Amino acid sequence: MTKTLLLFGISFCALSVIMGAFGAHSLKQKLSEYSMSVYEKAVLYQFFHAFAIIFVASIGKFFATNEFNTCGLLFLLGIVLFSGSLFILSITDIKWLGAITPIGGLLFILGWIVLFLKIFNSKLI
Repeated sequence: MTKTLLLFGISFCALSVIMGAFGAHSLKQKLSEYSMSVYEKAVLYQFFHAFAIIFVASIGKFFATNEFNTCGLLFLLGIVLFSGSLFILSITDIKWLGAITPIGGLLFILGWIVLFLKIFNSKLI
């Protein structure tokens, strides 16, 4: 699972760069200012949480434990739901996707809370 999380984290980092470049060079003239800000928010949150996935997978590997995998999974699902819905919402008129975005945000928050609790209660650190 650790290797899988690392690969997802690295892939989402690369995808963030690709999506950011695509937005800056191809979408800037096509999207409204508001839609572009939504798109950029999706890129930013994806990047932050891709690094968070790499971080939790790495500390899990460093301490030879799988106890941080839950955090990585929460961040992964958060990226898919939060950033994914914002990407689609910014380039289409599918408004109901806006209802999915907060679920992804909640998963991000839960990931950070779980990480805090795991480190707070850990005998390894």
